[in-house]
Amino acid sequence: MATEPMDVDAPTGLKRKADGEPAESRAPRRIRALDPDVVNRIAAGEIIVAPVHALKELMENAVDAGSTSVEVLVKEGGLKLLQITDNGCGIRKEDLAILCERHTTSKITSFEDLTSISTYGFRGEALASISHIAHLSVTTKTADSDVAWRAHFLDGKLVPAKPGQSPAPKATAGRNGTQICVEDLFFNVPTRRRAFRYPSDEYNKIIDMVGRYAVHCEGVAFSCKKHGDPGTGLSIQASAKTVDRIRQIHGANVTNELLEFSTSEDRWGFQADGFATNANYHVKKTTLLLFINHRCVESTHIKKAIEQVYAAVLPKNGRPFVYLNLNIDPARVDVNVHPTKREVHFLNEDEIIQSICEHIRSKLAEVDTSRTFLTQMVLPGMQWEDKDGAGAGTGADEAERSPAPDASAKKRPRRNSNNLVRTDTSLRKITSMFPTAAASASAAPAAPAGEGSDRTPAPELDEDVLAMPEDVQYETVDREPTPCRLTSIKELRAEVREDIHHDLTEAFAGHTFVGVVDEQRRLAAIQGGVKLYLVDYGFACFEYCYQVGLTDFGNFGAIRFNPTLDLRELLRIAATREKEVIESPGEDFEVDVLVERVASQLVERREMLLEYFSLEITPTGDLVSIPLLIKGYTPPVVKLPKFLLRLGPYVDWMDEKACFETFLRELASFYVPETLPPSIPSGGEAEEGSAEAKEGEWEGEGEGEDLSRDGPMYQELSRRRKNVRWAIEHIFFPAFKSRLLATKALMKGGILEVADLKGLYRVFERC
Repeated sequence: MATEPMDVDAPTGLKRKADGEPAESRAPRRIRALDPDVVNRIAAGEIIVAPVHALKELMENAVDAGSTSVEVLVKEGGLKLLQITDNGCGIRKEDLAILCERHTTSKITSFEDLTSISTYGFRGEALASISHIAHLSVTTKTADSDVAWRAHFLDGKLVPAKPGQSPAPKATAGRNGTQICVEDLFFNVPTRRRAFRYPSDEYNKIIDMVGRYAVHCEGVAFSCKKHGDPGTGLSIQASAKTVDRIRQIHGANVTNELLEFSTSEDRWGFQADGFATNANYHVKKTTLLLFINHRCVESTHIKKAIEQVYAAVLPKNGRPFVYLNLNIDPARVDVNVHPTKREVHFLNEDEIIQSICEHIRSKLAEVDTSRTFLTQMVLPGMQWEDKDGAGAGTGADEAERSPAPDASAKKRPRRNSNNLVRTDTSLRKITSMFPTAAASASAAPAAPAGEGSDRTPAPELDEDVLAMPEDVQYETVDREPTPCRLTSIKELRAEVREDIHHDLTEAFAGHTFVGVVDEQRRLAAIQGGVKLYLVDYGFACFEYCYQVGLTDFGNFGAIRFNPTLDLRELLRIAATREKEVIESPGEDFEVDVLVERVASQLVERREMLLEYFSLEITPTGDLVSIPLLIKGYTPPVVKLPKFLLRLGPYVDWMDEKACFETFLRELASFYVPETLPPSIPSGGEAEEGSAEAKEGEWEGEGEGEDLSRDGPMYQELSRRRKNVRWAIEHIFFPAFKSRLLATKALMKGGILEVADLKGLYRVFERC
């Protein structure tokens, strides 16, 4: 029967139809032994993943041979040439014949030797694997040999240097030690070879690996260079100490901040020593040089544990440099767990890591007083003032305070008026120029006779300017901060950082608060440099509270109610208000049904709300506490019913990330200062049609309330207005300086530049 083009041989595969079913019956396939070359090439792909892995194996063999000098030569990232030369004990001529056969080694003789292994290599697979994927040549000389011997290997066997010659090793001139040349790495594995697109990246990995062993192997000289370059990429002398090696490889910035540590514990059978940076040094990525029983390995557990230690002393996203040499009883270590020996397993891992981290933490605490900060002594343009507030004087007083000027001293640079900015927040503000409410309501009383009746009485200060903070008592609890390991919260924090507007953030960080401009539209004025901005402080407070919620997630304080509040009653208040303002009949709902549905959701999730948000609800539906985001500021309690009601339909309870994001945004909206009605007109009563008389202008306002100046409603509004204005000036905007990351959305809709001092000077110059 003719064979179709799509048919393949039965032993290696079957023709399949479009639906994936074989065309022929599923007969069992025969099991055959793979060809040894296939087996060896598969093993080579597991052990030699990249040129740096071949270098690591060869460099470890050189150190095992007792070398005091290791030289590395690289061409095209090690893919074209990788040459390692050492001055170790060398290899005997008789052993060259089986040098590149699998599982030939001088390190162990039985499996039990693995429990006391003290060398880098032990399996005898490195040279065998390299010979199956590259052209390998070895030149070696022992101390008792008169000549050096050179041999060439391919697929684990001796091969002649040129066709027609004998494969036996050839005598040649050479020095004591061994030189191994690896050429055309992965020449017979084209897929692996094409994966290395940038030889420079592979060379950087090689430099990093050589540098790690150069730091650890004290007494051994290391050098690494590119083929054809006159200089070396790395050169370490054999006499260099560990600190000097770190300085040459990682720079003086690291070495100047190093602290040495050493600890041991017989119970767990380990001894650890090394160097770590103090709190003055931090970078974006952790540098961990980890050696376990002198083997360069990687450990995610150790790295994360050390980063948690430094998280308490370094700035956000700051990372340390740590060199850790960990020696463990070989009987407790399993070295045969990874093909490239990149990882090891050992007993009592958690206890050993905890002991090392506690020791590093104590060392950091001892030197914490040496932290260095860059500061500026005097702000530019400021004048010296004495304790009485007088400016720098002249004459004898000034002569007593200042030494005689040096004739060689430089003259003070001229200050342009259009560059002067206000830097002292205690100076007179724009709000002090506004007329007081009392002065605008009635004429000033006449001065008593005989007491200077011809003088104009001094204007009284606005009562809003003298508003004091709320009288709130706080209780401190002994609860350790809970580190947040939730991926969803980390992603939300990253989204805020990605949306940051750097110029606006810097403007907030160095701004000067001018005053509240419009309470109805929640506008405030700030000065940034020589510019004046109008800020929607409602929008800014929302962004700030949302970011505080992400930063302090799981560690909120609590505002407790005594007695507790009825959750369903609060929800009913909010639902009734929502029902009253519904304009479309299609949006109508049953108040009791909505209240019960939202209450059931909150009671069902009360454990999660308490753990993450400090929102405590009893199983019977009593509200015990709500989150405390900002100390010194009480959120508007009149917004509490609406906040609780919105937690039902506006929070996505089905997805973790969306749940946390929507909840924190609702919490931020709750904390934003409410919009208050304007002050009572001079007539004393709210006029019909005015903002005070409009229903719903302020949440909590009821019908028929007395809005006269002596009425309780006015007194409550006046008190709340004082507290809000004080919180805006003394709590929120100072907090914006240190913690607010201004986003691009805030730049678009929350801030407006209204004046530029330099621009105003140009206008005045034309007048």
